[in-house]
Amino acid sequence: MAFSKLLVLLRNPQINILLQNAILKVAITGPESTGKSTLAQQLAAHYNTMWVPEYARTYISELPGRYTAQDVENIARGQLTSYQLANWPRANKLLFADTDLLVIKIWMLHAFGTCPAWILEALEKQDFSLYLLMNVDLPWEPDPQREHPHLRQFFYDWYKKELQQYRFNFVEISGTAEKRLQNAVSCVDKLLRAK
Repeated sequence: MAFSKLLVLLRNPQINILLQNAILKVAITGPESTGKSTLAQQLAAHYNTMWVPEYARTYISELPGRYTAQDVENIARGQLTSYQLANWPRANKLLFADTDLLVIKIWMLHAFGTCPAWILEALEKQDFSLYLLMNVDLPWEPDPQREHPHLRQFFYDWYKKELQQYRFNFVEISGTAEKRLQNAVSCVDKLLRAK
């Protein structure tokens, strides 16, 4: 009986909001093929917590053709929904997000020359405690969904400039996959100690 009452309580949206506010949220951002998904999974395993996958991968894999601006908007909505529907009660002090709305903003601006106002507004309201900006010093790994192997540094510089302009708390993550994990863990540990 007590367990079923706990489940009802945890499904309450107001309780979910309280849980979200108590959990440190870390966004992993940056250009394509920089190890964002891998690092999100590794960090979630290391801290025995949850991570929110990149919604775009699933969405694009189901498209019959090339994506449109409307598709990218749908991806933004899907990413936000995935984040909101994350299993917050299972999060252990931390939640990692494999991408954020900054990715969507840069994608929209580069591909279509514009970004909807609602995405820009939601981006400003993101409440990540830390952003891990993934450097482009890993080898490019071809993938049917990836588009710009020759523009990686261009995008990295763009991400860094945006993070600075928004004054988001971020650190740059570089090196081998193993070194990236070590650096990220060190940064997240500092975040936890400061809480």
